This record gives sequence, C-alpha cells and structure tokens, in this order.
Amino acid sequence: MTPYPSPPGLPPGIGELLDRVAERQRLDFGHMASDLKADGSLITSCDRWSDAVLVEGLADLFPQEGVLSEEGDKRVPASPAYWVVDPLDGTTNFAAGIPYWAISMARFQDGIPVLAILDVPPLRQRIVAVRGKGAWRNGKPLFSPALQTNPAGCASLCSRSIGVLQKLPNRRFPGKIRLLGVASLNMVSVAMGQTVAALEATPKIWDLAAAWLVLEELQCSLRWLSKSPVAIAPGTDLSQADFPVLAASCEETLATFMPWADALVS
Repeated sequence: MTPYPSPPGLPPGIGELLDRVAERQRLDFGHMASDLKADGSLITSCDRWSDAVLVEGLADLFPQEGVLSEEGDKRVPASPAYWVVDPLDGTTNFAAGIPYWAISMARFQDGIPVLAILDVPPLRQRIVAVRGKGAWRNGKPLFSPALQTNPAGCASLCSRSIGVLQKLPNRRFPGKIRLLGVASLNMVSVAMGQTVAALEATPKIWDLAAAWLVLEELQCSLRWLSKSPVAIAPGTDLSQADFPVLAASCEETLATFMPWADALVS
C-alpha cells in the first residue's frame, strides 16, 4: 500500500509503480558503482533498472500512450497523450552517497504537462500537481510561495549556471546561493518556498517536465531563456535539446534575477 494519500487526479496504479521504484532506489543507495555516459554524465545500474520498470509499468497502465525517458527513447511520442520520465534525477548525488535525488514523471497532452509527479525517495516525499486543480505534498495541499515570506532569500543555481557570477562582477547577486545537484528539485524548490529563484542552464525535457507543472500550479513565474518546450512536434529527438530557464516565486522576483539569466544565455 502506498504510504502517501492519493490527491485528486492521480490515476490508479501510478502510486504503486512509484512505490516499487522508490523502495528499490533506497535499498540500492550507497551500494552502486557508476559509469560515464557519452555526454559525460553519470549512470548506475539502478538508473537503468528504474527506467525500464517505469517505462514498462506505464505501458501496462496506459497502453495507448507513448513514453519519452532519459535512459530510453528520447523522441517526442506521436500519441495524443504521452509521458516524460526521469527515473533518477540526481545520479551524481546518488552515486556519491548524498541522500538527495528524485523520480520525475509528467503526463503531457496538447504539448504541455497536465499531471506531474516528483517522488523524493530519501525524504519519503511525493509532490503531485494536476493542471487546473493544484499541487500536493504527501497528499496535503500546497500553496503559492508568493503568499509566504522567505527571509533566508536562498536562490538555486545549477553547476553550469554558477559562471554567471563572473559575468556580472560589479553586481551583488540578490540571493544566498544553493547548489542542490538535482535539476527537478532545484526548480521545484521555488514552488515549495525553499528558494526565491532557480536558474538552470541546460535542463533536458525530462529534468523540467514535472517541475514545470508544479511551478505553474503554484503561481510561480517561469521564463524560458532561449527556446520553449511547449508543443514540440511529435518525432522530435530531444536527446541534445536544452531548455535554459529561470523560475521565481513571483514576477517581481523574476525581474530581480533576470540580469543573471540574460547573462547566462548571452
């Protein structure tokens, strides 16, 4: 039985599928050797196992819907509805023994995510968002970070965006920098009120798919910095496509961080 209450809109069987994968990842944590992929990123046998189980599980639950996954087929499926999966976002943390990673899944319709699930196995947290209905953590409703105060003023940068600080040496960065090492959780930290902004330099579609909807459902501000991931044509190979993005708790905060976002892509 899933340890998380199911929020409205979560299809039957999804929770159990995620429970199985999350439990295996917790068991494998600290015991996995890693290899380098062609792009220089790390992969473990747990990544491969998780990807296969999620893809096969989704095919059983939704036989008419295609799946795009980080370790599998990276082309946009031709089916009207399809899934985008990152089986283990934060492999470097996972392989290094740092207990912070996520399973990211999103269901797309009409070129945008309509259901998002971010499971954080080491924290036993599951974040779910349903387009037009809101977002939940472990079954409890989440609320817009714009309604909260964040005196810490933390901002998340990915390792590839930290260089923007050197591009604007005479300007004080308007936040306390955090590098969390997990693209999806870097972005969703804004929606959770943990940070006020997040800048990602090279996220792939599987990194951002679930966080994208969580951010939108919690009224956060998003700015695609070069190209948009909205309504990408079926058959498009996204294996090399990056979607630089700035997320912020509100439009005012977005404007505050835009000079560094502009420097990232200039």
